[in-house]
Amino acid sequence: MMRELIEGLPRQIEEAYQNALIFKPSGASAPINNVVICGMGGSGIGGTIVAELLQDECMVPVAVVNDYALPAFVNASTLVIASSYSGNTEETYAALQDAIAKNAQVACITSGGIIGELARQKGFDCITIPGGNPPRSQFGFSAISQLRIFTAYGLIAADRFERLASLGKFLSDRQEAHRARAKELVATLADRIVILYAAQNNSGVAVRWRQQINENAKRLCWHHVYPEMNHNELVGWEGGDSRFGIIVLRSEDDHERSRLRMEITEDMLRSKGALLEFVDAIGHTREERCFDLIQQGDWLSLLLAEHYGVDPVAIVPIVHLKSELSKA
Repeated sequence: MMRELIEGLPRQIEEAYQNALIFKPSGASAPINNVVICGMGGSGIGGTIVAELLQDECMVPVAVVNDYALPAFVNASTLVIASSYSGNTEETYAALQDAIAKNAQVACITSGGIIGELARQKGFDCITIPGGNPPRSQFGFSAISQLRIFTAYGLIAADRFERLASLGKFLSDRQEAHRARAKELVATLADRIVILYAAQNNSGVAVRWRQQINENAKRLCWHHVYPEMNHNELVGWEGGDSRFGIIVLRSEDDHERSRLRMEITEDMLRSKGALLEFVDAIGHTREERCFDLIQQGDWLSLLLAEHYGVDPVAIVPIVHLKSELSKA
């Protein structure tokens, strides 16, 4: 099932684009001075990546909340985007209730659940997406829908969304290359603890890779970003060894000084016995390069799951945790 879902990402993006096109907001009730995106896990990572994609264009601050409560600054001039694939995420539902209490403007992205019902009752703007799949496999719907909300509310230029029309085909054309590169990475890094590094502007992409390796491959993994890792974690590598396999995500969007830092630290990391591989983003636009890396990470997580002989769909610990929480 997960293989088909990962292979279907290009088609999902095309469907998400068409689905989001029909979204027409009711209109801002007050000038929007800031945006808060709420979401957890597979629903939340879309907000993190969208915020990074828009940081050079959106003229109001964008915050991402992966928690139960909203910041104190949220008020009637805040647009709160509640993203929950199932519509039943307890943290996002609590944050949405907080948004209502603070009189914020609200837009929702969900397949239904209690958040979908609340959006219907309150008359909130809402993009409804198809349900029934693991949330992490529906990244396309999450990210594309959020980008549509930003354009629909006039927070970014309309053409920023329109150029996503060809994104699905771009990823489809890149699918075989992504699968082949993932096979190479598994052959090189399997049975090592994977560490992910990227420039700050691709921090969310690194998080996505980590989350996919966690959930699909059932492996521990961590990430850090340049230049910050050069101010702390680099020293920790004095205790590094051959247990670790490093993947450095690179893009032409990276700051030139961050690229230089990647090159300088490469030999330092290899000298500790760690294997290191670079994965370079391909694409003509920022969005293409971002999604190019995301699809590569998805394939790696799947092939790692197959290498370790685990079910990439199962999330037994999360199911247990939710069961225990429901008793409290």
